[in-house]
Amino acid sequence: MARPRTAARTVEHPDLSDVSLQQVLEALVDPVRRGLVLQLSQAGEDKSCGTFDAPVSPSTLTHHFNVLREAGVIRQYYQGTAKMNTLRADEMEQRFPGLLSSVMTAATRSAAVVA
Repeated sequence: MARPRTAARTVEHPDLSDVSLQQVLEALVDPVRRGLVLQLSQAGEDKSCGTFDAPVSPSTLTHHFNVLREAGVIRQYYQGTAKMNTLRADEMEQRFPGLLSSVMTAATRSAAVVA
């Protein structure tokens, strides 16, 4: 028999002052991760992990979310049993002005050309 949980599940997030530009760029260079960030940006609200459209397995998707979280691009939290994702756009804008918005604009244009 499983023990009942006594503490809420939490997810660790870096302070953006500890995140380097290199780390953010490496997180955003992958097209799957850019796609996840673009979907989150366009949604205008937090999204659970299972609601993203991605051409990878669930375990690989978990890896991509971890990379984005560790680079400070997203924040994750639990809502019941769902792991929710939110874009740290305002924080990223303060730390790296214009970076995230420029990457999202380029990703949107790139997606429009492919479609």
